[in-house]
Amino acid sequence: MTDIFNHPKVKKCGKLICRLRCLHPSVWLLVILTALAFYVTVVPLTFWKHVWLTMREHSVLLAMLLFFCLLAVSLVWTEGQNIDAYVFTFFNGYGKRPRWLDRTMMALTELGNGIVTVVIALVLYFAVNPHLAYEFVFGTLTLWLVVEGIKSFIKRPRPFSYLENVRVVGTRARGKSFPSGHTGQAFYMATILSQYFKGHMFVAVVLYLLAALVGTTRMYMGMHYPRDVLAGAILGIFWGFIGVVVNAVIFRVIGFY
Repeated sequence: MTDIFNHPKVKKCGKLICRLRCLHPSVWLLVILTALAFYVTVVPLTFWKHVWLTMREHSVLLAMLLFFCLLAVSLVWTEGQNIDAYVFTFFNGYGKRPRWLDRTMMALTELGNGIVTVVIALVLYFAVNPHLAYEFVFGTLTLWLVVEGIKSFIKRPRPFSYLENVRVVGTRARGKSFPSGHTGQAFYMATILSQYFKGHMFVAVVLYLLAALVGTTRMYMGMHYPRDVLAGAILGIFWGFIGVVVNAVIFRVIGFY
């Protein structure tokens, strides 16, 4: 495993990822808005029509959104911050942390970034169904935009900016802490892909376990508190279920089911 991480191409990829992480949040916001605007113009109008009709018929999903809002409000609870700090410290600094484990965590955390999303979207487009790929990319872009908007509004500092003796693995992420974008994206992908593998419980369990691992890496690396991770998971699942509902309606209407 050590030889793999020391490979020149792996090191070069790691340096590129570190440079991207150092970009100012406002730059990422501009990139997301530009990508979303471009995406809206290339997707067929029939897709947006069915998205709108579906959302009007499934307001029950707002219950998950309410839970997310309650979690956000809980950030003003002083004792909650103490609990957050205690749990975070356990994941961040408890026990031995060999170099190979740090590198493994750094690799796992990348499952929640945009590169993996692009790869999966290409596979869905060419091997499964273009409409599913459309929804997958659209869900990713909008989720990313929502996460950045919430971070800008709540402005919760990263753990390493507030707590002492935080062990930071890799480059210090810029931007705010709540919610965890990597975790949200990982759970969004798990929810969407689990629907595609409907009936395969083992696949669904593996996908959600990987998403949970991504959330764990965010605390291990010193980037997020537990409530940041939990909020990211809730938001990702919520966004994923919306995508599942939209896909079901669109596929039924256009004859894929």
